[in-house]
Order: sequence, then structure tokens, then C-alpha cells
Amino acid sequence: EPARYYRVLAIPAAQRGRLLSVSAPSPYAKFIIQQIFSSQGIPITPQYDVTSRDVMYETITPDGARTLASGTLFLPVGRSGSLALASYQHGTIPRTNDAPGQEGFVGIAFATTGYAAVVPNYLGLGQASAGLQTYHHARSEATACVDMLRAARNVCATNGTALNGQNFLAGYSHGGHATMALLRELEMFHTNEFTVTACSPMAGAYDLSGVSAADFLSNRPQPNPYYFALIVAAYQSMYKLAPTLADLFTPPYNTTLPPLLTGNNTGNEINAVMPPRPVDILKPQYLAAFLASTNQPFRLALRDNDLHRWKPRSPMRMYHCMGDMDVLFANSQVALASFQQQGAAQVQLIDPLPTADHGGCVLPSLLNAKAWFDTLRQ
Repeated sequence: EPARYYRVLAIPAAQRGRLLSVSAPSPYAKFIIQQIFSSQGIPITPQYDVTSRDVMYETITPDGARTLASGTLFLPVGRSGSLALASYQHGTIPRTNDAPGQEGFVGIAFATTGYAAVVPNYLGLGQASAGLQTYHHARSEATACVDMLRAARNVCATNGTALNGQNFLAGYSHGGHATMALLRELEMFHTNEFTVTACSPMAGAYDLSGVSAADFLSNRPQPNPYYFALIVAAYQSMYKLAPTLADLFTPPYNTTLPPLLTGNNTGNEINAVMPPRPVDILKPQYLAAFLASTNQPFRLALRDNDLHRWKPRSPMRMYHCMGDMDVLFANSQVALASFQQQGAAQVQLIDPLPTADHGGCVLPSLLNAKAWFDTLRQ
């Protein structure tokens, strides 16, 4: 038998947050921002012109390997003094190159009122990041966002923008989950580097294995069943629930769905092939195993990405509307109860407009969070 030779390759650890590229600044004039805000009914008065820069930086995969991610940094033009840094985590974006989509305007809203603002894209979103998006994978949402904060600070340091050390975190829907994950990551591993001034996770699925799983299993028609399909695709990619994604799905979904879950299709396009009860895409025997055991692999993956089994120390206001039928209000209730049980003293749950649905709750939640941040900003 011929001898076998093995070559061991040493792969250097990621230099997390290292800047790889920064685009030329894109300008947003104050009067244009005002026109857009007025047309959208956003009661924020722009104070500064804004420039945005697309930032590509080094971060890590869920396995800890080196990878690239991207985001956008928004800065006010002509504001004197040092700036607070606000990080806004965007909601669900099924199509890779759509990130950050319309939610970039949240970054503009912060910047035109005098903040430095970042909008991270997460892994698998934006043109820089390869592979499937790590949808509702708490740890990699968090590491990508931490490294975006580092990259933003590096940009500010090189272009003479002074930061004052205050850090504000906010995000809605998928971004609510990412914001909660980011806060946990910063408090557990980076307290020597970042102090969180205030955090507002909004309308997030913090109890994936409990509230969200029960809702997916119920007979209640889901406004957006594609959320479930994105989670299954992401967790299959990371947790290897089956040999292939198609092996999890029952006909016809085993052929119709996988091509739609590669980052090239919209939520509406995925919804169009989904059944009203999203778990009905799963093979009957797989669904039966899921129902039968709390230690079934998909259940364990959901539990791994719950975000309420820890004790936040930073001031937190969760915003969520009771009328939300996309991400049930009970997610926030479970999180609040868990945090309070663990002795978290500075956590509140606020319903800014009880009758609002998931889309209708966005603006009142954001305006409330920003108004709170404004009172704390130095």
C-alpha cells in the first residue's frame, strides 16, 4: 500500500473587525432627508447632512473560521464634538443583495440627528459575504455585529471622527433577535471594550423553542410562513439536521422550496409556495419526531438560539405591539419574565400601540426607542 502524506495548513485566526474596504462617501442632503421623512410620516427633523460609507470587514463564521461581512456607516456632516454610536440591526431580508434595504434609513435618521450610526448586514447578506445567511443564529448575528462596531470605530479613527464611548443598540423583528444577541455577546465577552448605554430589542423571536415553535405548530394562518422556511434552511446549513435540505421536506416542497432558499428570492415568492401552516413543509416522520421529543435536533437548534436564559445588565426597553401576528407578543413576555426572575433590574417591556400589527408597530417602536436614546445621549 502506498504511503500517505498529509499536509497540515495553519490558518491564522481572524483579525476580527479589521477593515478590508471602505467605499467613497455617499451624500444625503438634509432637505432630501426631510422630504423622505415627510412623505413617510416620520416626525424627525433632520439637523445635518449625512454621508454613508459601505464597510467590508473581517469576522468569523459560526465555526470560528475567517470570513467577510459588510455593513453601512452613517455620519453627520458638520457636527462638532464627539458622537455617540448607534447600531441598528435590520429585519428579515430573504434576498442577499437587498441588504440593508429600506432600513438603511434608520441609520440616516440617527446620523442626521447627530449620531454615528451603523447598520450591519449579518453573515450571508450583502455582496461581501458568501454562503447562506445565518438567519436567527444568535451567536453569528452577534459576532458579525460586534465586528461591525469595531470596523466602524476604525473608520472613525482614521477619518478624524471622535466617538464619545456611548453605544446604543436597537433592532426590529429579525433585528430584535440580533440586537438581543449582540447585547448578550457584548456583556459576556467585551465589557472591557464596549459599554452599552441603552438597548432596545423590538418585536423579536426571543423564545424560538417555546412561543415561536408552538405558533408554527398551531393551525393559525401565518402572515409570513416563509420565516419558518428560512430558519429551516439556515439551521440545516449550520446544524446538519439531515443530509440535504430537500431531505427535510415532504413533496412537493422537497423540489419547490430548496431553490427558493438560496438568497435569490423575495419573501413573497417563498410565501407563494408555502402552506398556511408552515410546519407542513416537513416530512411527516420528521414532524412526528419533532413533536415527540424535546431533544430532537431541530428543537435543540431552536433552543440554542433562544435569547432569554441570561441576565442583562444594561438598561433595556423592549418594544412590541400586542397586535403583532408575525412575531407573537408572548416572545417578549417570556423574555421579560425570565430576565426579571434572574434579577435584571433595568429591563422594561413597552407596548407603544397595542392594536398595531407587525408592520404597524415599526415606526412607534423606533420613535420611542430613539426618543429614549436621545435623553441619555451626551
